[in-house]
Amino acid sequence: MRKAWWIAGLSAGMALLFVGLLVVGAFTAAAGLLGGAADGRNGAVGLAKGAVPARYQSLVQKWGNLCPAINPALLAAQLYQESGWNPRAQSHAAAQGIAQFIPGTWATHGVDGDQDGDRDVWDPADAIPSAASYDCALAGYVKKAPGDPTSNMLAAYNAGPYAVIKYGGVPPYSETQNYVKIIRSLEKSFAKPIGRVDPSRQAAGAIEFAQKQLGTKYLWGGTGTAAQGGRFDCSGLSQAAYRTVDIELPRVANDQYNAGPHPAREELLPGDLVFFSDDLTNSRAIRHVGIYVGGGYMINAPRTGAVIRFDKIDTPDYFGATRVTEDGAKALPTPAPEV
Repeated sequence: MRKAWWIAGLSAGMALLFVGLLVVGAFTAAAGLLGGAADGRNGAVGLAKGAVPARYQSLVQKWGNLCPAINPALLAAQLYQESGWNPRAQSHAAAQGIAQFIPGTWATHGVDGDQDGDRDVWDPADAIPSAASYDCALAGYVKKAPGDPTSNMLAAYNAGPYAVIKYGGVPPYSETQNYVKIIRSLEKSFAKPIGRVDPSRQAAGAIEFAQKQLGTKYLWGGTGTAAQGGRFDCSGLSQAAYRTVDIELPRVANDQYNAGPHPAREELLPGDLVFFSDDLTNSRAIRHVGIYVGGGYMINAPRTGAVIRFDKIDTPDYFGATRVTEDGAKALPTPAPEV
């Protein structure tokens, strides 16, 4: 367990002053970020640290560069949306495997990605290359349609190439438009940022809520309900904090990691969610989350027997951070994917 940073007898007023100094100092130091963010459209697209489980990372990185309409982060976003990285996933519509191919589509577009002599929809070494290959085939079908080629490809995946050609781009179907928006939003969560990540506009409200919970006893599974005495666990606290600024996060920490882009340690700003794990290669193994307040500290609900408090974030189990966005949170699958 982390060693707590807590001064015995610290008054509520001093605690709030401490938060204020950290937040003001961090925002002042980061003032140059506003208006200086890169748009991420230049250069090769890499994967955010640990965003893709280690056993699939090389496959996603390789096959995500199969054609110009896709990239590794986009392919990762599709796979996460479809199955939550579960290679045994099966839907009620008979979609199968990590890429959720229906049998008819698999028969036409499945490839032997690992060249072992068979095409196995349940084997990610075949299914991930097949997903990339299918995306690229769809991009080829709609390459003459006006608009963004990647968005058109995603629309073709959802509504079929004919609809994209007929309407000259993403068709006016709410389901298809929502699908395109979801994948493009999730793409930002799986991509390694190029340049600076834009500051959050809602962070201050989330911090304000979290600081009011300082000293509250931890409760495993706590989401702050009256029946629970207003107590929280780690992800319950972060979920409740962002709910006060009209952003609905998933319930558990490893799903909250995908609610926005991932700033580097030196680019953290107050309000960023910071995550901790015993496996630094896999975001699905994240076990703890806190709310960064600046100066190397977070507010968090650490464990049974403790209270909501300040802790340092620079520990061996520090995994990374997420700058929560409204679009990023809305894009996350419901219910949360499982592995």
